Amino acid sequence: MPVPGSERYASRPVDPEQLRRSLPASLPTHTVSDQQVADLDPLTYEVIRHRLWSVTDEMGEALKRMSGSPIVTDANDFDFALCDEMGQEVQVGLYNTMLVGAVDLAIYWTLQHRADNPGIHPGDMFLCNDPWVGGGLHQNDAIVFQPVFVDGELFAWTSAIAHQPDLGGVGLGSFAPAAQDVFSESLPTPPIKVVRDGTLQDDVADVWTRRSRVPMLIALDLRAKVGANNVGRERLEELVRQYGADTVKAVMRRMMDDAEGRMRGKLQAIPDGSWSATGHQDQSHAGDRGLHTITLTTTKSGDHLTFDFTGTDPQAGVVNCTYAGMRGGVMLALLPLLAHDIPWSAGGLMRCFDLVSEEGTLNNATYPAAVSRGPIGPAWLTGTLVAECLSQMLDADVDLGTSPQAACCGTWDTAVLAGLDERGEVPVPFLNILMEPMAGGYGAQVHADGMDTGGLFCIPMGRIPDVEMTEFLYPLLTLWRREEPDSGGPGRQRGGVSASVAVTPHGTSLPMGLVLASAGKAVAQNGGMAGGLPGNTGLDVVVRGTHLRELLAGGHLPAAVEDLDGAVEIGQNYAESHLAPDEVFVMRWQGGGGYGDPLRRDPASVAEDVVEGKVTVDAAADVYGVSLTDGVVDAEVTGTRRAAIREGRRDRAVVAGEPLGSVDVSGARRRDDNLVEASTNGRSVVACGHCGEVLGAVGQDGPLRLALHEGPSSEAGPQVLSDPAQYVDTPIVFRQRCCPGCWTAVEQVIVPADQAFPPVPAGG
Repeated sequence: MPVPGSERYASRPVDPEQLRRSLPASLPTHTVSDQQVADLDPLTYEVIRHRLWSVTDEMGEALKRMSGSPIVTDANDFDFALCDEMGQEVQVGLYNTMLVGAVDLAIYWTLQHRADNPGIHPGDMFLCNDPWVGGGLHQNDAIVFQPVFVDGELFAWTSAIAHQPDLGGVGLGSFAPAAQDVFSESLPTPPIKVVRDGTLQDDVADVWTRRSRVPMLIALDLRAKVGANNVGRERLEELVRQYGADTVKAVMRRMMDDAEGRMRGKLQAIPDGSWSATGHQDQSHAGDRGLHTITLTTTKSGDHLTFDFTGTDPQAGVVNCTYAGMRGGVMLALLPLLAHDIPWSAGGLMRCFDLVSEEGTLNNATYPAAVSRGPIGPAWLTGTLVAECLSQMLDADVDLGTSPQAACCGTWDTAVLAGLDERGEVPVPFLNILMEPMAGGYGAQVHADGMDTGGLFCIPMGRIPDVEMTEFLYPLLTLWRREEPDSGGPGRQRGGVSASVAVTPHGTSLPMGLVLASAGKAVAQNGGMAGGLPGNTGLDVVVRGTHLRELLAGGHLPAAVEDLDGAVEIGQNYAESHLAPDEVFVMRWQGGGGYGDPLRRDPASVAEDVVEGKVTVDAAADVYGVSLTDGVVDAEVTGTRRAAIREGRRDRAVVAGEPLGSVDVSGARRRDDNLVEASTNGRSVVACGHCGEVLGAVGQDGPLRLALHEGPSSEAGPQVLSDPAQYVDTPIVFRQRCCPGCWTAVEQVIVPADQAFPPVPAGG
C-alpha cells in the first residue's frame, strides 16, 4: 500500500494551460499568441530552430567536458533538454532517450509545489532524483534544471541529467538486489534549490555528496550539470537578444506543433488496429525465482495511439519503475521507430498518445516500492514491448519505411565492482559500473541485418568505454572483450551480435564486492519478428579457483572460461557476491532479435557471417540449413539440409482442422514477411505469402490455421546459453508456429510454458 501523503509525489499527466492558470501572480510567464506563431516566416523559423538545437548540443558538450565520470565521458549515459515556460520539451538530446519521458514531469511538479515556497526566481537551479516526481527514472538519475527569465517573466527551462555511479543506500552503486522497498535504496530527493541567485548552495551540495561512496565524482558531476545549465541559459539569452523574445518563443511553439502535426499525419496514413505484446522479467530480487510480467495492448485510431498496460503484474522486489519510467519506456521506442524523420520536439510528440495503467504495478509503481532497477528493467522492457507493437503496426506496409525492427539487446546487464585500489602510495576506495553492455546488438529490420555491437536502442549516441581507460582508473585487468558468434537472433535478416568481457582484480590484494542486476537469462527479452528467432540469453559467471597467475606468468592469455581451469559459479539475475584476486568475472550480454525465417536467409550471407565470426559453422548448418565446404556454400547439400529441417518441423508439429486450400498471392496486400491478405471467390483471406496456403478469413474469430510446436528452450539454437531452471521455477519453452503448406516459420519465441499461446490475428 502507498505511504499516506505519497500521492503528492505521484507523476500524472498535466495540462500545461491549466497549470499556467494555477500559478501565483508573483510568477508571470511569457507566452505568445497563435497568430504570432502563424506569422513566422520559414527562414527565421529554420534559423532559430537550428540555433536552439545547437544550444542543447553545446550543453551536452559542456557536461561531458566537466564531468569526471566514465558513465558520462565514455558511455554517454546522460541527456539534456530545452523546455518552454511550462516545462514542455522543445528540444531534447540524442543521448539517453528514456529520460525524455521524465524531464518535463519534474518541471511540472516544481511549478505546482515550489512556486510559492521557496519560490522560483532568476538565478535558481533545482536538484532532484525522486523518480516519483520525474526528471529521472530511478534515484541514480539526478537532474539539475533551471528557470530562464526574460524581462521578469518565466521564459523557458534548461536541464541536464546523468546517471550517478553511487548515491548511497545498502548496495554498491545504489543497487540493492534484496531490497523490498525504497528505504534500502538511495534516498529520493524531491526538487530542492541547489543554486540560489547564481550561487551554488554549499549546504545542499554537502548533503548531496555526503550520501555517496564516491563523493568526489558526485560533486564534480553536480558542478558539471550546473555548468551545462549556465551554458544553456547564456546561449538562450543571446538568441533572445538577437531575435526578440516573442520570435524565439513563437519558434519554440512552432517546433512542438510541427512535431505533433507530422506525427499525426504519419499515424493517419496507417490502417487502424490493435497489437499486443507480453514481456517478462526473471526474478524480482535476490532469492526470488519467479517471473514478473508486463502486458501491453497498443491501439491506433486515426491520428492517435493508446498504450494500455492493464493486466501488468503488481510491483515486486526491485523490478519496478514509476509513471515516469513507463513514459520514458514509451519514448525510447516511439522516437526511433515513428519519429526518426521528425525533429525530436518531444513536447509535441507526447500529445499524440495516451497511457493507461493501473497504479501499483511493475511499470507504474507506487511509493515506497524499490525502483533502483527502474530504467534498466521495467522501463526498458516497456520500451521493448512498445517497439514490438509499433513494428507490427508498421510491418504491414513496407512503403512506410524500414522502421519495423526486431527487439534490440533486451535490457541492460548491470555489474558493479567496488573495493580498495592499492596501486598508489595510499590505498583509495573505488567503484565501477561495467559499461561494456553499451555494445548491445540491434534488432534486424525488414531490409537489413541488425548492427553488430551497435549500441543501445535508447542511447543513440552511446559508446563502449575504452579498455585502457578502465584499467587506468580501476584495479582491473581485462582478459578479453570481443564479439560473440551466434549471439544475434537468426533470421532472414540476422540480429546484431553482442559481446562478452572478462575481468580480474589487478592492483589490489583484497576481494572486491560484486553486485549483479539483470534480466533475460531465463526468458529472452530480445525477441525476433515474423519468424525470426530471439538473440542470445544473458549469462554472468564467476570463475573461482583458477590458475590465472601461473597462466599469465607462462605467457598464456586465457581466451575462454575453459582455459581458466576453475569452478564456474553462475550469477543469478539479482545477487551480491565478491571477486577475489585470481578470480575472473565473465559477462555476456544480449544481441538483437532476427527478422524472418532463418531458412530464407541468403546462403551467401550466412557464409559471410561464418567468415566474419558472427555465426559458427554448426549454427550455419543446424539453424540456417547452410552447408559450407572450405567456406564456400554447397548449394546442393544446402537445399537438401533446408528441406530436411522443414520436414522436421512438419513431423513434430500439430495442425488443427482441415486444409483451407490455396490462393494466388500475386498482388496480395502484405501483412508481414510471411502473411498476406488476398481475395478468392469474393472473400478476403489471410494466406502464406510464400506458398499461397490459406490460413483463415480476414476478420474471423479465433486464430489462423498454423502448425504448432512446443519444446525445450534449447531448441531455439545455440544462443540459449543456459538452462532457464537455473534462474526460475516456471518451466520455459520454445514455441514455433509455421505455415502448414511450406513450413515457413511465422513465429518463434521463448516464453513461460503457462503463457497462453496468443493468436496470430486473422484481421485488423
